[in-house]
Amino acid sequence: MIQRIGQIMLYVNNQDEARQFWTEQAGFHVVAEEDNGEGMRWIEIAPAPNAETSIILHDKAFVASMSPDMNLGTPSLMFFSEDLDQLYADFKAKQVTVGDLVTLPFGRVFNFADREDNYFAVMEKKNTTSS
Repeated sequence: MIQRIGQIMLYVNNQDEARQFWTEQAGFHVVAEEDNGEGMRWIEIAPAPNAETSIILHDKAFVASMSPDMNLGTPSLMFFSEDLDQLYADFKAKQVTVGDLVTLPFGRVFNFADREDNYFAVMEKKNTTSS
């Protein structure tokens, strides 16, 4: 039985630029960075150091050379934020490309793009767990 999502693979054209975007503009943390010395380098990022799910930034060209039939398209990701208005303002101040902040039947949401024009979404979701 699958119990949770551990890692999401994100294939990028430029790992250093992707790392910079996700850490400096989106506020993620680098959890780990590995390089096997043979061209295989990956950078693990997460919204918090102890997050259950992380994103692995892989070099798209390298992975394509190793697995030519692999689907290297960008996954459709939905992130959650407890303070959507503040995040939206922060992204705009950091010159992140953002869509309109809209209200849908399931909640308020906006999309944003990384430096490679991959689009992701953020939905307002209040933490309902008690501590």
